[in-house]
Amino acid sequence: MGARIEALLGRAQARAREGAYGYNGSLLPAEAWAVLEARAHARLLDIRSREEWALVGRVPGAFEIEFRRFPDWAPLPDFLTQVEARLRHDELVLLLGRATEDAAEAARLLAAAGYRHVYTVLEGFEGEANAAGQRVVNGWRVAGLPWYQS
Repeated sequence: MGARIEALLGRAQARAREGAYGYNGSLLPAEAWAVLEARAHARLLDIRSREEWALVGRVPGAFEIEFRRFPDWAPLPDFLTQVEARLRHDELVLLLGRATEDAAEAARLLAAAGYRHVYTVLEGFEGEANAAGQRVVNGWRVAGLPWYQS
């Protein structure tokens, strides 16, 4: 199991090197779940908005700290302060947004603040939209990973 997780993290880091992310790497949803199950010090940080948690769904056990707030969607100035109050700099932090973009921006912020093990969850909670605008293509929910409607 340990070798499998190291291989997953190695692939995530290779993605980061290719994309010059500014943080450790990116994991597909199923890879992120495998890391969370295998590593006691891994933390899932769900950075979506309160409205998204309430209306779209939540992940059991995730730390929930808004990165942006409805309706203006500007990054919240106290995001880093809230993260630092709940997560240590040496923990493995996996960031989950609606899709990939917000998680990448938050990951760069955490890495710049001294978090040493920062990864994003590719595709996010909802994933990409199809031609009809429905978010049913990929993502945490579509992968069948744990979540619930509040």
